[in-house]
Amino acid sequence: MPPRPAPRRPGARLRGGPLGKRPLATTGDEELDERIAEFLAATGAERDVDLLTELAVAVALLAADGTDRADLKIASASLVEMRHAFRVFRPYRDAPKATMFGSARTRVDDPLYAQAREMARVLAEEGWMVVTGAGPGIMEAGMDGAGRARSFGVTIRLPFESGANAVIAGDEKLVDMKYFFTRKLMLVKESRAFVALPGGFGTLDETFELLTLMQTGKAAPAPIVLLDVPGGTYWEEFRRFVDGELIGRGLVSPEDRELYLITDDVAEARREIVGFWTNFDSLRYVGDRLVLRLRHRPTDEEVAELDANFGWLCRRGGITRTDPLPAEVADDDRLDRPRVMLRLDPRLVGRLRALIDALNALPSASGATAPPA
Repeated sequence: MPPRPAPRRPGARLRGGPLGKRPLATTGDEELDERIAEFLAATGAERDVDLLTELAVAVALLAADGTDRADLKIASASLVEMRHAFRVFRPYRDAPKATMFGSARTRVDDPLYAQAREMARVLAEEGWMVVTGAGPGIMEAGMDGAGRARSFGVTIRLPFESGANAVIAGDEKLVDMKYFFTRKLMLVKESRAFVALPGGFGTLDETFELLTLMQTGKAAPAPIVLLDVPGGTYWEEFRRFVDGELIGRGLVSPEDRELYLITDDVAEARREIVGFWTNFDSLRYVGDRLVLRLRHRPTDEEVAELDANFGWLCRRGGITRTDPLPAEVADDDRLDRPRVMLRLDPRLVGRLRALIDALNALPSASGATAPPA
């Protein structure tokens, strides 16, 4: 018996939006598009209507596609979880956060527990909040060191774990997730620094995914510290594996080692994290232009030296100073920050760390030690 033809249904495409704004998504059915617009208007939506329209159109097309119930459950649960997580993190959006990874099996009397607790304590003293997976072991040590008031938990529902640790249980800053991928999104999305201590498959998964995101430019540059205890071998074995198997076989570049710091010293880890943000503030792509926002205005001589030393990062042109670009002005996006701009060769996105280190070392940035806003 020949297969039944697929039912006709609306097709997703973009339709014209307000001048200068993102085009609106469409179902391909004008009447249905109007109903979606009426629905969003009834919610009181006034901002980001283009993106909300895209979400509503995606739901309409899932229905039109006859999407399998199991697939709908994944999509629905993911959106519900992310919406809740966004609400929990929103009041603390401006607070700098560091995510800590590590084994749930680490005992309280293990020196690694004390190391993680001390790392979190030092970060909290610097004004940072600490984000962990909210479980036992290293995760609890991080929250123990930072204190409940400066801790966020993003837990995962597993049949063999009893839920959040005692430090964060019942706190408003605790998010409960069903899926690892939504959990990992929130562990990475909100943080400006990352500390990984020894752990099992989950810790390695999180660490390698984080390195991949930084290497490919899918996450904004941030310091990554691989922390052990004095005499520990865990990250030294990682170093040997990366050098011998990954770099040795040409599977990653030697420069990719710039993405992380291996140390057994909490003071060095602190310097790596705080130092990364002494001058560098944030970045944004506007078309093919990469804008780096700074905390201190560089001199003409400093910009010329940056261009001379790092112009090889550019696909064309060089590194120049710039005022906020029109897209940034339209979004009121950190307009008080001085800026430099370049057209980055996308193949070299993993090398941005070298340029950021140079920006942080500029004489004009000397004395800047505050955490990022």
